[in-house]
Amino acid sequence: MYFIRARCDAHAVIVAANVLVGVVAALHAYFLVLEMFLWATPFGQKTFRRTRAQQEETKALAQNQGLYNGFLAAGLVWSFFAPPAFAFSLRAFFLACVIVAGAFGAATASRKILFVQALPGALALALVLAVR
Repeated sequence: MYFIRARCDAHAVIVAANVLVGVVAALHAYFLVLEMFLWATPFGQKTFRRTRAQQEETKALAQNQGLYNGFLAAGLVWSFFAPPAFAFSLRAFFLACVIVAGAFGAATASRKILFVQALPGALALALVLAVR
């Protein structure tokens, strides 16, 4: 009976890891859209609490930032289609990048980034490592 329960628990952790990696990828795809295409719109101004002039002035920087977030999302999505042995390395690498980017953003731009970006990445990485 214990063996069956252990297998069920392991399956649940695998599913949770996959879901959380997918959530982190989706968040970064959203960040790409927000920073590359919606930055200087009223939605972008409201989201970042800046004036239109401030958003226009920093638009190129935001687009570059959005592109990098897109690369993070693409790497995490790639990990779903990669061979299992390679998928682990991809996930670990891109989730570590998410955590570093989130920590740096929290230290230099807004503490909110720690909770929106780094924390989900850290939770996903913890689950990915747990199922390894």
